[in-house]
Amino acid sequence: MRVGIDFEGEGMLEGADDRKARLELLRTLENEGFTLDELRHAAAQNRLALLPVERVLAGEGKLYTREELAERTGLDPGFLDEAGRALGVPIREPGERAITEEEMELSRSAKALLDAGLPEEGFLELTAVMSRSMASIAASFAALFGEALLQPGDTERDLGLRYAETLRNLGPLAAPTLEQMFNLRMREQMREAVISQAELQSGKLAGAQSVAVGFVDIVGFTRLGEDVSPDDVGTVVRRFERAVADAVEPPVRLVKTIGDAAMLVAPEPAPVVESVLDLVERSQDEAPLLRGGVALGDGLQRAGDWYGRPVNLAARLTSFARRGSVVTSKEVREAVGDGYNWSEAGNRRFKGVKGSVEVFRVRRSPDPAR
Repeated sequence: MRVGIDFEGEGMLEGADDRKARLELLRTLENEGFTLDELRHAAAQNRLALLPVERVLAGEGKLYTREELAERTGLDPGFLDEAGRALGVPIREPGERAITEEEMELSRSAKALLDAGLPEEGFLELTAVMSRSMASIAASFAALFGEALLQPGDTERDLGLRYAETLRNLGPLAAPTLEQMFNLRMREQMREAVISQAELQSGKLAGAQSVAVGFVDIVGFTRLGEDVSPDDVGTVVRRFERAVADAVEPPVRLVKTIGDAAMLVAPEPAPVVESVLDLVERSQDEAPLLRGGVALGDGLQRAGDWYGRPVNLAARLTSFARRGSVVTSKEVREAVGDGYNWSEAGNRRFKGVKGSVEVFRVRRSPDPAR
C-alpha cells in the first residue's frame, strides 16, 4: 500500500491562509505524479497552484535533454542556446531533462528554415520579435482568463485545476487563430511590397527606403503616473492603445505602442498625417489628450521595426508639439500640399537629428469642399 507524503511533517502547510485547502492541493498534485522535490520547489516560489497549468502548457509529454535536442535536430548547441535566449526560455544545464515536445518541434522548424537559406542572425532577430509579440498576446490571454475564471471563495486547488482544465480544452483553439491572423498580416505586407526590376536582377531588396513616420503620445503622462493609481494609469494606456488600433487603416501600419506613445508608418505622408490628426482631434473630447508629429525621409526596416532619421525626427517633433496639436517637417508639408491649414513654427534643432528642421503645424482645412 502506497503511503502518502506527510506534508504537515515536511512543513509545507506553514504560512498557508487556508491549511485545509493547501493540503487538498498538495494531495491532488501528489496524485498527479509530482514529486516531493517538485512540490517543495514550487512552494518555495509560491506557485503550487500553477503546477497543473505548467504541466498542460509543457504538453504533458516526453522531456528531452539539451544534448538530445542537438542530436535530433542537427543544430549546433551554441546556436540552440542563442535561440533559447531569443525565445526567452531558460538555458538548460547539460543532462537536464526539461525540453518539451513543443520545443523539439520548434527546433526542427528552425533547422528547416535555416536549411532553406534563412541566415542565422536574421532568424534570431525574427525569433526575438515573435517572442516579444507572443508575450503581449499571452499577457492578454492571461488577464482575460483571470477575470473569467476567478470566482469568489476559490482556494488554490480550485483555481489551479480550473485554469489547467480550461487551457487543456481551449488552448488548442488558439493556435489555428494565431496562424490565420499571421497569414492575413503576411498577405497585407506582400501586397504593400513593391519589387523593382533592379531588385529582381540583384536578388536583394533595397535597404533604406522612403517612409513617412508618425508618433502620437499622451500629454503629461509622466505627471499622470504620479497623481493616479497604477490601475487607473493602466486603464488610460489601454484606452489609448485601442483608440490607435481603431484609427489605423491601410496603407498606414501601426508599428508599435510604447507605453504612452504609438508609432505609425506608411509609404506616403498624407495617410499618416490624416491618421495622426484624427487621433489628436478625437482626444479633445475623449481623454487622454494627445499630440503628434510626422516626418518623411529614408528609413531602414529591420525585424518589423523602422530606424533612421524620419523615426528620430518624428519622435522629437511629437515631444515639441503643444497639447492637442500636430507638427510636421518641411518635407511632409511639401509632399502633402494643400487640403490642410499649415502654419510655420520656425527652424528648430532637435537632439539626435542633424541640422536645423523647418517645422510646420498642421490643422484640418475649414473648406467644406475638402
